[in-house]
Parts: sequence; C-alpha cells; structure tokens
Amino acid sequence: MDQYFEGLDTIAITVCDRDGNILDMNQHSADVNSHGHKIVGRNLIDCHPEPARTKLLHMLEHEEANIYSIEKTLADGSKVKKLIYQTPWKQADGSFGGLVEYSLEIPFDMPHYVRQPKQ
Repeated sequence: MDQYFEGLDTIAITVCDRDGNILDMNQHSADVNSHGHKIVGRNLIDCHPEPARTKLLHMLEHEEANIYSIEKTLADGSKVKKLIYQTPWKQADGSFGGLVEYSLEIPFDMPHYVRQPKQ
C-alpha cells in the first residue's frame, strides 16, 4: 500500500481482486481486521459470515458498490461510528479489477451541508 495510506490512523483501506482475494491493506486495516496482514492472499468471502458473504459475492459478480454506516462498541466500552464504502476499482485497461473498501471513522454528530450550483 502506498506510503500516504499508511499514516491514516482512522481510515482502513482493503483491496481485493475480482475473485475476492485480498491484495493489499493499509496498516489501520491490518490493525482492525483479524490476523492483520496475514490475511493478504486469503479470500475475503471466507472472512465474512452471512449475510455479508452473499452481499460480497453479489458485488463481485455485478461490479456494484455498497455504502452504509455502522456503530461499533470497542473492547474498552467506547463506541465508534464508521462509514463503510465498498466500491469497484478498474484496472489500467478499464476492466473490473475487484473491490476496495474504505472504512472511515466519523463523528456521531457531524454537519451536513447542501451545496447549490452558483446562479
């Protein structure tokens, strides 16, 4: 993973190929996922229970994105809210390469702005 992704301590980035094999992950992804960097090379389908497993298979087959938020209680009892953004990535020739997942910690209360085109 490129050096500028390694310093992101609140954003986990995981990349898989079109078959679901994990190609790479930044350090934060390794820190929050079971077995850390040891899962590079493994299939992410095997790392997920239902219904996530079926959803991932669908996304890989149909080259679709999946975006949602979660709230998670950590081992110390604190809570985090995350935006999960799973999206297809393209190879240099434009063909489907697989999926990239961005897991971003976000505030529980955050501003929302509606931008209008300039008149």
